[in-house]
Amino acid sequence: MTEGLMRAQGVQQGAFITLEGPDGCGKSTQARMLAEALSKDSTEVLSIREPGGTDISERIRKLLLDPANNSMSAECELLLYEASRAQLVNQVIKPACARNAIVICDRFYDSTYAYQAGARGLDKGMVAWANTLGSCGCVPIRTILLDLEPSIAFRRAAKEGTPDRLEAEGLCFQERVRAAYLELAQREPERICVVDASGSPEMVHDRIIEALGDLNLPFATGVS
Repeated sequence: MTEGLMRAQGVQQGAFITLEGPDGCGKSTQARMLAEALSKDSTEVLSIREPGGTDISERIRKLLLDPANNSMSAECELLLYEASRAQLVNQVIKPACARNAIVICDRFYDSTYAYQAGARGLDKGMVAWANTLGSCGCVPIRTILLDLEPSIAFRRAAKEGTPDRLEAEGLCFQERVRAAYLELAQREPERICVVDASGSPEMVHDRIIEALGDLNLPFATGVS
């Protein structure tokens, strides 16, 4: 198995990078900017999101984020996220890395730990086991954790329109999410790089590029 690319069962090529953080931290914008920066020569760059990325996973996404589903139990929520992830890994991520593509994923299993264990309060061991099952052996080579003070992130998310089912949980929920993320970063400092998400999108993008500097990725000419 190739060291420094993707640590995943059955996958020996490609780079798998994830972006994490609470709602409103700017992940979607930064995922797009990173994909653009990595689009060089013949390099294939695939930008995907979780939950989603496949027809089945997008259908599960609608169930998970629909505010009308406010009776959904925490256990049901957990299992739906893992089902969506397993489909995405097997249908999209593993094949893409096998053909030497760079995969950028907006959320992965760290989100499940932060939201379902950290914020929902599900047993951490149970969530870790479920993440192992749902990720099908895939481990990102680098995870960028966009860290932002919860009240700022919460205000940003509120400006984007009608909140989804998780955004509607409120500020205290997001504070627990952040605490769980930072706990993970302390536990896995080699994989998870905490990046300050305050400031302009361009400033945050530059910080992300710096955090990925040791991976020898094919950034386009002119990218700092």
